[in-house]
Amino acid sequence: METKLDWCKLTSNDILKKLGTSTEGLSSKEVVSRLEKYGYNEIKFKRRGPLIRFLKQFNNPLLIVLIVAALACFFLWAFMGEEEVIMDMWVIIGVVIATAVIGFIQEGKAEASIDALKDMLVDKCKVIRDGETKVIPAKELVPGDLVIIESGDKVPADLRILSSKSLHLDESMLTGESMPVNKGPEDDPNNKNNEEKYCTVYGGTFVTSGRGKGIVYATAEETEIGNIAKLMKSSGQTTPPILKKISAFVKLLIISIISFGVLMFGLGVLEGYEIVYMFLAMIGMIVALIPEGLAGAIIAAFAVGSTVMARKKAIVRNLPATETLGSVTVICSDKTGTLTKNEMTAVKIFSGKKMYFVEGVGYEPVGQILEKDGNTKAKLTPELIQTLRTGFLCNNAGIAIEKERYVAKGSHTEAALIVSATKAGVDEKLLKLDEIPFEPKHQYMATLHEDGEENIIYVKGSPERILKSCKYQFVDGKKLPLDKEIIMKNVEDMAKDALRVLAMAYKKVPKDKLSLDEGDISDLTFVGAQGMIDPPRKEAIDAIEKCKTAGIRSIMITGDHALTAKAVAKQLKIGDGEDKVLTGKELSEMTDDQLYEVVNEVSVYARVEPEHKYRITKQLQRKGHIVAMTGDGVNDAPALKAADIGVAMGVGGTEVSKEAADIILTDDNFATIVDAVEEGRHVYDNIWKVILYIMPTNGGQGLAMAGALFLAPFIPLFSHRFPIEPVQILWVNLIIAIACAIPLIWEPAEKGLLQRPPRDPNEKLFNKFFMGRVGLVSIIEVTMILSMFLLFFKSVGNSLEFMPQAQTIAFTTIIMIEVGYLFTARSLRGTAFKINPFRNKWLILGVVATLALQVILVYSEPLFGTSPFRTAPFPAIWWIPLCLVATTSFFIIEIEKFIRRRLEIKKTTI
Repeated sequence: METKLDWCKLTSNDILKKLGTSTEGLSSKEVVSRLEKYGYNEIKFKRRGPLIRFLKQFNNPLLIVLIVAALACFFLWAFMGEEEVIMDMWVIIGVVIATAVIGFIQEGKAEASIDALKDMLVDKCKVIRDGETKVIPAKELVPGDLVIIESGDKVPADLRILSSKSLHLDESMLTGESMPVNKGPEDDPNNKNNEEKYCTVYGGTFVTSGRGKGIVYATAEETEIGNIAKLMKSSGQTTPPILKKISAFVKLLIISIISFGVLMFGLGVLEGYEIVYMFLAMIGMIVALIPEGLAGAIIAAFAVGSTVMARKKAIVRNLPATETLGSVTVICSDKTGTLTKNEMTAVKIFSGKKMYFVEGVGYEPVGQILEKDGNTKAKLTPELIQTLRTGFLCNNAGIAIEKERYVAKGSHTEAALIVSATKAGVDEKLLKLDEIPFEPKHQYMATLHEDGEENIIYVKGSPERILKSCKYQFVDGKKLPLDKEIIMKNVEDMAKDALRVLAMAYKKVPKDKLSLDEGDISDLTFVGAQGMIDPPRKEAIDAIEKCKTAGIRSIMITGDHALTAKAVAKQLKIGDGEDKVLTGKELSEMTDDQLYEVVNEVSVYARVEPEHKYRITKQLQRKGHIVAMTGDGVNDAPALKAADIGVAMGVGGTEVSKEAADIILTDDNFATIVDAVEEGRHVYDNIWKVILYIMPTNGGQGLAMAGALFLAPFIPLFSHRFPIEPVQILWVNLIIAIACAIPLIWEPAEKGLLQRPPRDPNEKLFNKFFMGRVGLVSIIEVTMILSMFLLFFKSVGNSLEFMPQAQTIAFTTIIMIEVGYLFTARSLRGTAFKINPFRNKWLILGVVATLALQVILVYSEPLFGTSPFRTAPFPAIWWIPLCLVATTSFFIIEIEKFIRRRLEIKKTTI
């Protein structure tokens, strides 16, 4: 099919010929033929079945680690007869399934964004077929069908209007334009500006008034909504940085663990050990090295971060988004309502060749009209009164009090004009006789009122349009010839200050004039202009400053005029030092490669259409940025989905934009995004703490198993049993992850999160800091495990009958080291001595639970008559060196952090 631009350029007669139809509509026979050719009028989305979607979740490195752990438990049970590991196996399987279910649900939410688009299509519509008007299922529409649309209808497909009467449509879900737009045939005299989209209407939009007849030129995925759906499907899902890093790390970990196990197996066989013994030893090492609790702990960190963000008015729909926010390098934001208050306020008035200032902000009618000096109350001259009256009467808005706050009812711009007039006491109401409503194409609104012996027309609109219809101006109570040059100079001065300017004019008409038409909008008398601004949110200004400190670029994308965008950006301090404002027209003329060349140099985009956001997003990502993109309209959905973080507006956003987004703001506030970024960095810090806490446990245990194997030829004790049993290793991995590691995700945020630069998205998880910390703690652990094991044996005369007690000592040593390490792991680099030990109650509870359970396990045989973890009670005096083990591990890490801090300080001062 042709593109929609080609359809706009054709005349009505040409379209009828091209689509092979007439004013009688298609025949039933022709409809059947076209259905075969074009298919049904519905958005097709290839959906995987629930089972396939669920199974796909297991293709995840995090889950592969857990599945391998479960298989290891199975081997221990099947080949060693370890009945105790069955419970551990089921626990791990439970974690795997729970994780897969969460992924399954999240993917279902992602697909819901396409469903939301599908829901925008209508069920039934009215068509002309075989010369008769019929009501048919909308999915049976085909190109060439003649469709009748009326007030209250939802448009069933993309149509070219052939005839209309007062037809207005709400296209806000596509364009973001809140006012209904007038539509009609290409030769409609109302189409003064010859806009090519004037004669087309789009599927999913609403008819607010009037009626029309149109010919279907696009159905299904060829429609405007269909194109959006295709973009959303092609953009795919962006993998969060942390999952990319963990995925790469886990793949390396799996290869390393298997290679290490096979190497140990080969070396053992070469040294003369039995093959069965070495196979079991290999399984034991693999169990020791696999971090079973890592996936569950990370998912818990995402969940906790999501809960915190919800309290801060940011609802997270995609759990990993909590961390991705911490990696953001660019925030692309809409202007109105996000960076600004969305509360238009008249602040300047030009009338009678004089400039006035208006006190007050928002819709509360408190303040005065001031002279140019800004201090003296202005005298209400006839022309100033008439300017205020025009704004007050040529108006359909209102002001109301809700929850002790003044709010606008209707257009925010018109509400601002009511407030400015009320502040001066100009609030007399005159009977309205007729009205020409504002339309973007006309750029004005006019009302006709009774006014004593005469009637009066009040007109407001864009200065250029109003001045075009004016012949006079009102100065010092007199009608004088129009001085357009002076008026436009003052208008331009207001525009440079980021003010939206509306010009006011009037015209007196005879008493018998009871209706308005466009011909009446001529020979007007200009009375003045009011300059309004949507004030920047103070918290947004502060948030942008925080972004600069945090190394995050703020980009403003707006549909406003370039001058207005530039002025608002200056107030917000966006793009300091930049002079470039890129417009939507310029964007449309640029190739992607050309946009790529300048995208790092532009912080303000003006007159931008929603579809341009997608291109901006992709080129920023191509530059290596992690992009957060805001949006509220249907056309914003592809950009929201393509961005690393899609941020939808919860107050003014469409359902489609919310479904496509990762995060929904409940207050539509830019500052909330920055708060969420800070929380994202906090989440990442805590995930880092969890990983750095869990991994040494596995490293120390694996090294202890390997060390025992290497030392067996020299220390015969190690040739009988390993220092720790595989079932004990499983217990340590699970209890440490659940009771100790997971509480780390509740650690309060460290100071200065937004003073750091964004993390390098290409930085690997397996970096120098990771290797140093994990390596150090692993060495401490293996040294302590083997030392305590041998010391106990030496104390009992190296008698093998005390092997269970020695293993229990080694088992408890791991727990004590992890408890000691936990208190210093609460800060990655800072000293634990400055942290309130009781500020994280969950961590304290976790430590108490871990130690209590360990005591129960040590003494389980005398207490319960059985020992599921092959433990045996040891003399109570050994709890003293075990406590020293915990203290030693704590101080060694604190010393390492102290040395690291000193080296970093020295490096920065050189």
